[in-house]
Amino acid sequence: MFTAMILFSPCVLLALSACFLLAANAGAATKNPSQPRNAQIAASGVTSLGGSDDWNAYLDNAPGGKICYLIGKPKKSNPAKHGMPALSVTHRPADKVENVVNFAMGTPLRAGTAAEVDIDGKTFSLFTEKEGAWTRDTPTDKAVVAAMLKGRDATIKALPSHGVPITDIYALKGFSAAMKLIDAACDVRR
Repeated sequence: MFTAMILFSPCVLLALSACFLLAANAGAATKNPSQPRNAQIAASGVTSLGGSDDWNAYLDNAPGGKICYLIGKPKKSNPAKHGMPALSVTHRPADKVENVVNFAMGTPLRAGTAAEVDIDGKTFSLFTEKEGAWTRDTPTDKAVVAAMLKGRDATIKALPSHGVPITDIYALKGFSAAMKLIDAACDVRR
């Protein structure tokens, strides 16, 4: 599974980046400001499923099979500016993949280091590559998602390739609602 996640990760990062930029620029002017935001997302091949608080859910009807994912942004980051950090959870039913957890840190991470996520006292070690951090296997993905469904906050710490350590804190209020949306869209049962 480790190899499959590395091969899978650029696709997730591309979709994550596109949708996160759309969500981040929701209030910004567009080429066609009269076109509703959801129509703009749909025009990109991605459908917004809705969301709550800092969490948004999406469905991509990709040629190889649908992809359902949610994206959240941190409520607090230290240092305050280090790119556009985000947390995503992805389902790819055609590939029999569920609950893939990815932290996009917004800056290149130091090679050979691990990141650590703490969810209300439960800690998980994540491997890092380029700007991302992932769990090492499917059971850990499932455990991290289960902890986030019950938790209040998720704090990730990682070492950038340059500069001071990074800490991003995600409020998990709204995470459960967004998970329900992607679970329903991709027929994932809990």
